[in-house]
Amino acid sequence: MPAHPPSAPGADTASHPAGTQPPASVYRHTAFLAFLVARVVAVVATQVQAVVVAWQVYDLTRNPLSLAYAGLAQFLPMLCLLLPAGDLIDRFDRRRILGMAWSVGAVCSALLWWLTGHGSSGVAGIYAVLVLYGCARAFSGPAMQSLLPQIVPRAQLAQAIAANSMLMRVASIGGPLLGGVLYALGGGELTYAVCCACFVLGALLLLRVVVAHAGTRAPAQGTMFERFGAGIAFIRSRPIILGTISLDLFAVLLGGVVALLPIYAQEVLHVGPAGLGALRSAMAVGEVGAGLYLSMRPFNRQVGRTMFIAVAIFGMANLVFALSTAFWLSFAALMVAGAADMVSVYIRGALVQFSTPDDMRGRVNAVNMLFIGSSNELGEFRAGTSAAWLGAVPAAVAGGLCTLAVVGGWMAAFRPLLRVDRFEEAVPPSGRN
Repeated sequence: MPAHPPSAPGADTASHPAGTQPPASVYRHTAFLAFLVARVVAVVATQVQAVVVAWQVYDLTRNPLSLAYAGLAQFLPMLCLLLPAGDLIDRFDRRRILGMAWSVGAVCSALLWWLTGHGSSGVAGIYAVLVLYGCARAFSGPAMQSLLPQIVPRAQLAQAIAANSMLMRVASIGGPLLGGVLYALGGGELTYAVCCACFVLGALLLLRVVVAHAGTRAPAQGTMFERFGAGIAFIRSRPIILGTISLDLFAVLLGGVVALLPIYAQEVLHVGPAGLGALRSAMAVGEVGAGLYLSMRPFNRQVGRTMFIAVAIFGMANLVFALSTAFWLSFAALMVAGAADMVSVYIRGALVQFSTPDDMRGRVNAVNMLFIGSSNELGEFRAGTSAAWLGAVPAAVAGGLCTLAVVGGWMAAFRPLLRVDRFEEAVPPSGRN
């Protein structure tokens, strides 16, 4: 595979010598900054709304199972709309699709605001709104991932992914805190009004985003099922993409320990609720620190090997946490796990973007989004059931060992991924951006 394949017509062709930095900081890119601010406010709205919805649903029902139904009401529409979402994102203006999805999110916030003051429908009305919101998220997630490479030049794409990942994590941390404060100040009416305003602001900011690096869109051929099947076949034919997204799926699915933190805080470390909050923030601190560093000093050498090393460190850090009985060591292990995970996210996101032609990014990112969602949700289920069968500590130890086993197996099964030196080497041989 050539290290510097030619780009598609209209795509960015700039590159820089090995070991040097991109010509300018991505933070000087006006369109990227507008996209970043738009996404931050939309993510904050999503996180704030999630906190308040969960509180209200449980307050209405006093049944923990109702929270599972709230998650299911959002997940099932996303699963069902995976196929049409990926196909439409590849065929139409991604910026417009994202703006429409966030506009639907604003409508959902407005409906939840109305239900808060006219709650005669009870929890059923909230579930109905969440189904509509899940439909919007099925389009917004893949559209955001597919739009980013059309905004920044290829030489700045990896740095843009690092900056984007870091700020999204900050928004994911701050959003729930803001949601709790807003709900305490003004209840659901104030909180949902702020969410609605954030979604509207995000959609308006997209008008300032200039799409300057889009590839040539080929005419649609075949049925929607055939086009999506072509996207699946493309993923299967590209060891770099298949290895990257499946490594994330199984590493997090088998090795995640977040669901076990309440048990560790109470029964192993004996630190109580305050200690649990600190443990939950430890990984986020590591992620944000690593993301901030990568956004300012991105690297582009031995990226395949570095990703495997990062996932291995993630597994070893979780193993240290599993065996630790000292709070400071457990906190430090989770920080290291978070930092390693952010390095993996940075490389994984860049490799998927560089490996995917522009006219297939919607379908590939739709599948990637499903893999990521499955790894997080099923990973928590796996951890909980394992702890019920084996005990918390054996379950966490088994998870860390399984992550290391996955790294070893994937290094043997996906040799092309291991050998990738620079992100540009992952570009398809056809040269399509």
